[in-house]
Amino acid sequence: MTKRLPADLSLAFCSLLWGATFVVVKNSLAYSSVFVFLSARFTLAAFLMAAFRPRVFRTLKREELLAGAALGFFMFAGYAFQTAGLRYTTPAKSGFVTGSSVVLVPVLLAIFWRRRLTLWVYAGVSAAVFGLYFLTVPAEGLRHLNRGDLLTLVAAGFYAMHIILVGDYTRRHSVAALSVLQVAACAALAWLATGLASAAGFERVRFGWQAQSLLGIATCAVLATAVAFSVQLWAQQYTSSSHAAVLFTLEPVFASATSYILLRERLGGRALLGAGFVLAGILIAELLGPPAAPESPEPTAENVASRGSVAQGQGTSCAS
Repeated sequence: MTKRLPADLSLAFCSLLWGATFVVVKNSLAYSSVFVFLSARFTLAAFLMAAFRPRVFRTLKREELLAGAALGFFMFAGYAFQTAGLRYTTPAKSGFVTGSSVVLVPVLLAIFWRRRLTLWVYAGVSAAVFGLYFLTVPAEGLRHLNRGDLLTLVAAGFYAMHIILVGDYTRRHSVAALSVLQVAACAALAWLATGLASAAGFERVRFGWQAQSLLGIATCAVLATAVAFSVQLWAQQYTSSSHAAVLFTLEPVFASATSYILLRERLGGRALLGAGFVLAGILIAELLGPPAAPESPEPTAENVASRGSVAQGQGTSCAS
């Protein structure tokens, strides 16, 4: 038996983990403030990743530190806006809006790096924009746009920038080192934002020691970040980029499914139509456009990096 099937199943499992975290984060925000949650999540994840990859610190160069800091900034910004958005919107909608970051990649490359857009990219972007409108804008009009959806759309823009920079930096630096450094930088920025937000009266520091809160942080830090990173790095050595792209588009689908199962969230007909077009736009951009990136905003294996790709990040997450 070849390793391709286990690799594909592993990537689907990663998408399931990242999709499920939208619900986990939504529930965790009932106990903790946004920046405190992010601080705890990424601090724990950074320690775990550093413990499993201690060798990356022995040969660190100044250029790698700067690259890791830059990636950490865009990663943190994406997670901050996405997590803040989850206070007001639903996990399913957040998952599909976050997924649009893949479609934004070629658009940003065209605007800032003067890359030429192909007809397939135009088709993918058009489908995603059409879908985002029906997914986020209610029938009553733009005046009733949910602030959470708007914040998540901003997060998608930061995730797209993160994808582009990872595609550049992983050609010149160690993927393992960048993975650890960006998570550590994200944790540091989250702690800084916690202090600044509290001092400015923007967000009161709040952390819940309830079991559900601690479980949410552990799930996001251990499973969705440390474990999923490691599984993904192994799996993408044994499967094709097109397989990975399709499997990563399952993340918003899993986000919607887990939200339905755990929160009984039901997307209406208008939102379902929008979600379908967003998913179609992602698939068109991934499979028929030039190489861009898998859906999740985390670094992938070396072979994926060579085609300029990145996988919630996000976190982005994307994973969320």
